Amino acid sequence: MLLLEGVMGIAAAAVTFFWPGITALALLYLIAAWALVTGGFELAAAIRLRKIITGEWLLALIGIASIALGVMLALFPSAGALAVVIWIGAYALVSGVLLTILAFRLRSWRKSRGLQLNPRTA
Repeated sequence: MLLLEGVMGIAAAAVTFFWPGITALALLYLIAAWALVTGGFELAAAIRLRKIITGEWLLALIGIASIALGVMLALFPSAGALAVVIWIGAYALVSGVLLTILAFRLRSWRKSRGLQLNPRTA
């Protein structure tokens, strides 16, 4: 079984390397399917919980938004892929800026405490 798993892993890597567009499209459709399924479950939960809780309409609205996302990704995969790439880029930018700020703050915190870096690990 481990041999089969290893061979399948190598095959998946080869497909990803030689046909990255197919891999990206498959991932996009997987995200679309996930959004559709979770949206359906969220709507079902909202309907079942309407007599038990208040504000179930929020869960229904989330379900509708999830279904809309799934449908839009399935109908317009190229736009969906572009949007995913843009959001990943935006995340990278924001996290990079925040980590840089954190690094400078930790550096000044360390200096204010008089802490030294261990020269063997620096």
